[in-house]
Amino acid sequence: MGYTKDDIMRIAKEENVRFIRLQFTDLMGIIKNVEIPVSQLEKALDNKMMFDGSSIEGYVRIEESDMYLYPDLDTWVIFPWVTEDRVARLICDIYMPDGTPFAGDPRGILKRALRDAQELGFTAMNVGPEPEFFLFKTDEKGNPTLETNDQGGYFDLAPTDLGENCRREIVLVLEKMGFEIEASHHEVAPGQHEIDFKYSDAIHAADQIQTFKLVVKTIARKYNLHASFMPKPLFGMNGSGMHCHQSLFQGDTNAFYDESDRLGLSATARHYMAGVLRHARGFAAITNPTVNSYKRLVPGYEAPVYVAWSASNRSPMIRIPASRGLSTRVEVRNPDPAANPYLAMAVMLAAGLDGIRNKLSLPAPVDRNIYVMSEDERESAGIPSLPENLKEALDELLGNEVVCDALGDHALAHFVELKEIEWDMYRTQVHQWERDQYLALY
Repeated sequence: MGYTKDDIMRIAKEENVRFIRLQFTDLMGIIKNVEIPVSQLEKALDNKMMFDGSSIEGYVRIEESDMYLYPDLDTWVIFPWVTEDRVARLICDIYMPDGTPFAGDPRGILKRALRDAQELGFTAMNVGPEPEFFLFKTDEKGNPTLETNDQGGYFDLAPTDLGENCRREIVLVLEKMGFEIEASHHEVAPGQHEIDFKYSDAIHAADQIQTFKLVVKTIARKYNLHASFMPKPLFGMNGSGMHCHQSLFQGDTNAFYDESDRLGLSATARHYMAGVLRHARGFAAITNPTVNSYKRLVPGYEAPVYVAWSASNRSPMIRIPASRGLSTRVEVRNPDPAANPYLAMAVMLAAGLDGIRNKLSLPAPVDRNIYVMSEDERESAGIPSLPENLKEALDELLGNEVVCDALGDHALAHFVELKEIEWDMYRTQVHQWERDQYLALY
């Protein structure tokens, strides 16, 4: 939908919009916003709205704090759940006072990666994300508990799936906000849910993930539930992933499809996958960015631990879904919903483009269940594992030139600094498990 400045001014007046949230995403993937009254809307649409970048995680130092919010007019939407003193939203790009894009803006980093794709002749990267989440009950103070909202399982229906009404309202609100919902169902673990929306270009898909998280959390609160996108909230149960279906287009042509190939995959698709596999360990810190992410990436819970691909089984990191023609795509299964979607898509794209640029050869598919293979069998088949923890992932990131270049010096330095602090806090903490194991014993 192509809005103009005049369209937005008119709609705001007609719909009695009183406040506008100028939204952006920090380096850690957390949504931030500056709320302005409608009287300031025209100023914002003229790219004259300033904010203090030094107060945002991973942005700039105190002595260089003035930054500008440039709204993307196509992201204009009115929040359906606010009926009085209505609130609208615009997603913004971050610019410096001299009019140049801010190098540490995650949305800008993805745009830069897409320009690299355009230089290779690709007009679009399409992404279909599948973010999973848990619904937990809240206590009398409104704080989340670890009690799931149901004991349901994969595709279960009410009365087992008590989250169904909440999930249905989430879907209705998303549709009012322009989402095209393809599926909504209970996931494998109790209290776990998935809502899939139609693929779109990478920037729009990343914007939608952020909007999706906001809507899910907002509507869950109405039902006295807490929606969590934490990758592995419960021991012994499946964690939450954010599988990313992706393809490259040249105009109206899907560059990943070749009808003459046995699997329907073009040479471009194979080189792209080879690049993603080669750099998977290097970009894991971005697609799986928390200490907790690596509690999900363990064998036995359908999580994609192994760096391999297949068109016929779900144990490898990359799966090729059955659809062909325009729907031919690569499903990268290791990202989780704690990832900053802009950065995650940027590094996966950069990895794939490196494969295309250098015509990397794709290893043979692994069509047997990798989970039942021994370590020796995996080693002889040349199947590496993803990093086992955040520290290992950060070391791999710093040693990967392609991923570092995709992030740029500013984002890389700040991201690594923040994540090394996170790892150190975790590493030096004494956890309840240790007390249970050792306190009485020694």
